[in-house]
Amino acid sequence: MGSNTNAFGLWSAVLLGIGSMVGAGIFVLLGEAGAIAGNLVYISFVFGGIIALLSGYSLAKLATAYPSRGGVVEYLVQCYGEGIFSGSVSILFYLSAMVAIAMVAKTFGTYASMMIIDSDATMWSNVFSIGILLAFMLINLAGSSLIVRSENAIVIIKLSIIVIFTIVVFFYIDPELLSLKNSPPVMNVFSSIALTFFAYEGFRVITNTAEDMDNPGETILKAMFIAIGLVMILYVAVALAVFGNLTLPKIITAQDYALAEAAKPALGQTGFTIMAVAALISTASSINANLYAVTNVTYQMAKNGELPKVYERNVWHSSEGLIISTLILVVFVLFFNLNEIAAIGSISLLFIHALVHIGHLLKIKETKASKMFVVFAILTIAMAIVLALGYTSRHIPNVGYFITIGFVLAFIIEIGLRLITKRAVSKQTPT
Repeated sequence: MGSNTNAFGLWSAVLLGIGSMVGAGIFVLLGEAGAIAGNLVYISFVFGGIIALLSGYSLAKLATAYPSRGGVVEYLVQCYGEGIFSGSVSILFYLSAMVAIAMVAKTFGTYASMMIIDSDATMWSNVFSIGILLAFMLINLAGSSLIVRSENAIVIIKLSIIVIFTIVVFFYIDPELLSLKNSPPVMNVFSSIALTFFAYEGFRVITNTAEDMDNPGETILKAMFIAIGLVMILYVAVALAVFGNLTLPKIITAQDYALAEAAKPALGQTGFTIMAVAALISTASSINANLYAVTNVTYQMAKNGELPKVYERNVWHSSEGLIISTLILVVFVLFFNLNEIAAIGSISLLFIHALVHIGHLLKIKETKASKMFVVFAILTIAMAIVLALGYTSRHIPNVGYFITIGFVLAFIIEIGLRLITKRAVSKQTPT
């Protein structure tokens, strides 16, 4: 777990961020968000990107002031002090990040079973989902530098496939399918912003690299803006390509593999297969990047006293936290449905981002951030939460209960850990 000095330059950080975002974002959430916003989903991706840019600005300033592998976890402790509140929110953040990885794993499983078994049967989908999680757990335990080194190459390969797909499919767009007369109510666009923001959420992984950067002050903010900006352009282009080639009912039917289905009108079954392979590569690299981040976060939380010491115990070339996290992911994959996972995860992570930015206002003198940008980050996230809860509660009536249970569970775990382990949360970087 030792720091590899100056391992991350600007483009390594940008590619890590893009790798984390594009895996879940485009393959999982395009169908989910499209089912709400219809052919106006590209507007929702623009709004989601703007919130991500504001949120990324705030996190980049915090990362510069408090460089730490713990990322969001460290900022919560710095902003709210060493108490039960920051500890509980950190645990909720950990659980929400796990939900996001489980969702990507489920998408990998869906695509793998479609390709190998020619069916998206739940049993096979779960087998492949759990298989990929265990494979990456072993790879990370082995400390394979090959996987870290190949992450940049994987990101470039998957981006190339998606860009070529988008350009080719653009030539087959039926303008009728994008016309406003086929659009849902404009309010639906705003209701889907939480999901489209979730498609960018991997940008926070960039902050975990602050300790391994030569000049985080300049590099992190640049990396954040470049990564989110490029992904925003990509998402909007892909959304137009998909919704210009498939009718909404077809997209909803093929919700979990909409991107591959959209390649069929232009490229037939071959197009479907190529995009399914791209989905497998993308989701696999996203699982890898996010497992790297979550291992760093749990290691930091254990050092801080927010998780049992077992999480920082070294196993082979990683920590025991990686094994525990993978087992929790297996439970999520087996017992949660993709729609519910996306809804719960996206809204919970928005809550946590909002809390981090509100806390940032208390430290604005130290971070030298623009108060206006941080306030805008809070306001736009608050709007997305309200709209998402309003829409989601009509379609998944229990979503409010799930999120409340998540918060309560996090507090119970935090208090329980304090009583059992006698450990209190502590800051890692000086204020």
